[in-house]
Amino acid sequence: MANVDKFSSRQESILKQIKGHGSVHVENLAEEFATTPQTIRKDLQILADANRIMRFHGGASLLTGLEYTDFEIRRKISPRQKEAIGKTVANRIPNNIALMINAGTTTLAVSRELKHHTGLKIVTDNVSIANEIRLFEGVEVMVPAGTVRRSDGAILGETAVDFIRMFRADIGIIGAAAISSDGALLDYDLREANVAREIIKNSHHVILAADSSKFHGSGTVQIGHISQVDTLVTDQCQNSSISDLCQMHNVELVLAMRKDIA
Repeated sequence: MANVDKFSSRQESILKQIKGHGSVHVENLAEEFATTPQTIRKDLQILADANRIMRFHGGASLLTGLEYTDFEIRRKISPRQKEAIGKTVANRIPNNIALMINAGTTTLAVSRELKHHTGLKIVTDNVSIANEIRLFEGVEVMVPAGTVRRSDGAILGETAVDFIRMFRADIGIIGAAAISSDGALLDYDLREANVAREIIKNSHHVILAADSSKFHGSGTVQIGHISQVDTLVTDQCQNSSISDLCQMHNVELVLAMRKDIA
């Protein structure tokens, strides 16, 4: 297997871009590095063979396994897109309701935009999110007991799952490590997937907040299916499989980075 010191400078640069943006496309890289698409495809294959990235048709993305390795890396992936998604979701949240929010960098972006809301009762399985919103005047925040994952502050375990079951939320806001072309919502941590499933089951309206890089990701654990979601908020959707599934299952597809959205 190839290792880091065998990568060329161009391959190192490509890997850095994937870590920074979540995904890249062959044609864009070919133009940037003034080389052919065939050469870029070979570079991507070398990185994929070294288990550093995952290839998809026309490009490559960060491995799902890196999703929770470093929270700061995750926060730097598609930050502008996540901020736009956060604002768009927050604009759809009325005052004086009960919310459940699961762990994730995109759901964290949503949480930060709730500072001007009033009368919100929020249950979250993430101490990072709870710490962000605990001083918001219009918010009462509750967290379950459980094991705190060091990398990102997610609260895991059966006690967390049992705690979520005690509530009925007006709106549940969830993220996912990936959304497959058949509509499966994926993660790689079974314990966190169990919490997310309960949020879906115990929310009257479910909003999935996911940037478009998640359409090219993968995961080993299924949280649920897009048919269980009421609204998908993403930055853009050029994936026809996802848009077709939304239409088929009556899921509202909201594009947060449309020009008419501030």
